[in-house]
Amino acid sequence: MSLTPQLIAIRPARSIGTIQAQVTIEEHHTDELTITENPVEQGASVSDHAFLRPAEVIIRCGWSNSGYGALSNTANNVVSAANGGDSGDTYVRTMYQKLRALQGSREPFDLVTGKRTYRNMLIAALAVTTDERSENALMVTATCRQVIIVTTKATTLPPAAAQRLPERTGETSRGAVQQLFGPKAPSLGGAFPPSMWGG
Repeated sequence: MSLTPQLIAIRPARSIGTIQAQVTIEEHHTDELTITENPVEQGASVSDHAFLRPAEVIIRCGWSNSGYGALSNTANNVVSAANGGDSGDTYVRTMYQKLRALQGSREPFDLVTGKRTYRNMLIAALAVTTDERSENALMVTATCRQVIIVTTKATTLPPAAAQRLPERTGETSRGAVQQLFGPKAPSLGGAFPPSMWGG
């Protein structure tokens, strides 16, 4: 019998940012690679580049006014009403407001699914349908898309007097003047002057 300690891996609960669903019905993951194509004069198109598109996850999840979280929310509402405060919304309305607030904040969050954890996600779309059977439940289809975040740096070049070849390494300027008509250009009427023909 081995006495070596065994590691226990605890997988984090599924969550959209800090919001955990009572039930997750479906998760649809999409990872897409875009392959560019350039047509050539003869033959098929030539592919010369490929890049990964931002990951997208569509989640169908739900909450109910009869779950444990709803009971806690109801107790808080009763205490608030007893103290002269507002009785508050139902649990499912509160959860829907939290999802909409997360979407409206436009702040990237972590998305934990059954297959993997995504970083820098935003809610691109929230779809909710309510009918006579789902009045006391919240069934949400959330489309989450990854945001590609890059960092940029600004730098300044030394003055042109301190550079060996300032025409190559100096900063660009917009001081150039373009001349539309040169000495050999045709006149405005479109005819060439006789001096151009040797006459």
